[in-house]
Order: sequence, then C-alpha cells, then structure tokens
Amino acid sequence: MTAIDRSLTLPEPDPAAAAHSARLLDSLRAEIDAAGGSIPFARFMEQALYAPGLGYYCAGTRKFGPGGDFATAPELSPLFSRCLARQCREILDALGGGAILELGAGSGIMAADLLRELHTLGVLPEHYAILELSGELRDRQRQTLAERTPDLLERVVWLDALPAAASLRGVVLGNEVLDALPVECFRITPQGPRRLEVAWTEAGLTWREGVESVAVTAAVAGIEAQLGWRLPEGYLSEYAPQLPEWLQAVAEPLATGAVLFVDYGYSRRDYYHPERSTGTLLCHYRHRVHDNPLILLGLQDITAHVDFSAVAAAGRAAGLRVAGYAHQNYFLFGCGLLELLGEVDSADSIRYFDQARQVKLLTLPGEMGERFQAIVLTRHLDIPLCGFSFRDERRRL
Repeated sequence: MTAIDRSLTLPEPDPAAAAHSARLLDSLRAEIDAAGGSIPFARFMEQALYAPGLGYYCAGTRKFGPGGDFATAPELSPLFSRCLARQCREILDALGGGAILELGAGSGIMAADLLRELHTLGVLPEHYAILELSGELRDRQRQTLAERTPDLLERVVWLDALPAAASLRGVVLGNEVLDALPVECFRITPQGPRRLEVAWTEAGLTWREGVESVAVTAAVAGIEAQLGWRLPEGYLSEYAPQLPEWLQAVAEPLATGAVLFVDYGYSRRDYYHPERSTGTLLCHYRHRVHDNPLILLGLQDITAHVDFSAVAAAGRAAGLRVAGYAHQNYFLFGCGLLELLGEVDSADSIRYFDQARQVKLLTLPGEMGERFQAIVLTRHLDIPLCGFSFRDERRRL
C-alpha cells in the first residue's frame, strides 16, 4: 500500500475550486438531511466522484499527470502501453481482427501510444472506442491523440454508453478503473459487522457507525467464508457492492474477445489479511496521498484497492472465463518489456538509462511491480496469452 504521511500539509484550493467544493458539500448536506442524518459511505463516494457537474470525475479540474493529482502507468512510461499493445495484437490476431474499447481513457496517452504501437505492429483495430462521460476529459483525449497520433485519430470514436449486447469483437481495456468503484466501508464490532456512514454535524462531515445492515452482514459473511477465518473485532475494511452489476454491464457487449484490467489491489486472502486492519481507502490530491475522503469534496480522487478475487467471481458470474492473473511486473515481462528495452541502443546512454528508469518504475516490487495486478477475462477465446507466459497466478484468486 502507498505510505501515508500523517504530517502532510495539503495545498489550499484556489477560490474557484473552493467554491466548487462548497457547492458539492451543500448538495451532500441536503441528501444527508433528507436521509435522516447520514448516508452510506458508498453513496457519499459515488456523489463525491460522479455527481453531475460537481463530482471529481465530472468537473473540469485537471486530474492526470504533473499538473493534476496523480500519474498512471501510461503517463510514467510509454513502455506500459506498448506492452498492452502486444497483448491486444495477440487477441486481435486470434479473432481475425476486431475493435478495442477503453473504459475511461484519462488523458488519452494510453490510447495514443497503444494505437501507435499497434500501427507499428501492423495490427490496427477496426476502431478504437473510448467510453468517457467527462466532457473535459474527452477534449483532452482528443487533443492528446491529435498531437501524438494525428494520422490515427479517425479510428477513434467516443461513446456516451456501453455498446449494444454482443456487438463487440475484440478487447475491452480498463487501466485504473476498478479502484474508482464506490465501496462500502465496514467495521467488525462485538455485535457483528456495521456499515460506516457519513453524517453532518456542527463540526462538519464526520464518520458514523450505522445500524445493522443485512447487505453488509451478508457480504462480510461471504468474505469470511472464502477466507476460512473470522475478521477480528475492530477490523476496518471495505468491499465494492456495485462490482458484480458493473462487470455484468461491461461484459454484455462482448460477443467474443477479452476484458483486461490493470489496477492496484490484492487477491482476497491478501486484501483481508489480519494485519491490513484499517482498510485500503486512499485519496489523491495534487500528488499527495492521504486517507481523509471527507475533505476537498470534488477536488480529490477517492479510491480503494481492488479485491481481484471478487473481480474473478464477478467475471465468472457474467459468463466470462478467468484467463490469466499476475502481478504487473510479470504481466509486462510476458508482453516483452525487456525485449523493448533491448531495442534501445545502449550506446545512447541518456535514452537507455531513462528507459531503464521507466522499467524500474513499472516493475520493482516497491514501485508498481507488485502493487498493481493484471487480470484477463475472456469469452469464446481460449488461447495462451503472452501476458501470463512469464507467470500465471490464478491459483492466488
């Protein structure tokens, strides 16, 4: 997990950003009052991230890269997208062609670098669709693609909703998408699991322990049944209640092909390890990481690590096959990362050492290598996948 600096001082938002945050707070206060004094954290997180015109992902603030709140792997190195392109090529070759659908394309850098690499490999998709609900991000994606791959921009289409059922043959990509699904937070009490809610007091937004919830009790019982042990009293964690329904919707358009997710997280036994007793909730604001989601409303990202065992189960329930699972470093090695580094002339020391630095960021255990995982779910596609040729760790799920 990313280390949290408890002494961290967060930058003050400018007046316009502060006013925007105050509007979202007013909206949440009204909802909390209407609900009788508190709302489930999952609802709070959903509104903080996705409230129309106010939520973090629906407002016009810069989110990705040096001028934003965090940097994803495609922004840290084009090698990440080049490796993904090799996995996509293998799938498109097996299908005899097809399309790519990216869920939430961020700044557009991954789409641009992936398309450019597929062009070099001679396996361009029939089209590259981007499902993006933020108008500001669409504009930035279009600008990025126009600057980096102007000759391929005509292949890119933007969608307002998922395609029709069984209409897609190809690959669905989601890089750092799952971590933004709203989560329910819970604490184990002497009376059993209790949902944590967000309330409003004179002091502002605060946490409140809710009454017994049938849904939360059932979810925690299911987690404990798979773990084979009981979570101890005082244990705090979370789960993503919308994951099964969301993944069902994502899988529905796929007639044949694969769904590939890369994100930070763990298998279930690691996620709910007794020593991970305070959950995984994190916030990102101007490249600072902290654990207070009740501040900077609409201005900061709120995420939780991904339970990849839950992703696998949801995939199976949606009619998909779990075709591979591995740490990001093993996945990238399988996709030819070291071969790509080997293409760089070592005599060009500046470029070579910069590429080697990028490889370390993507693969070292203390960087992204083991904190991030890759999982592929397939439909009517049963081929060996290069991303899991180095190591396939499905047994951990």
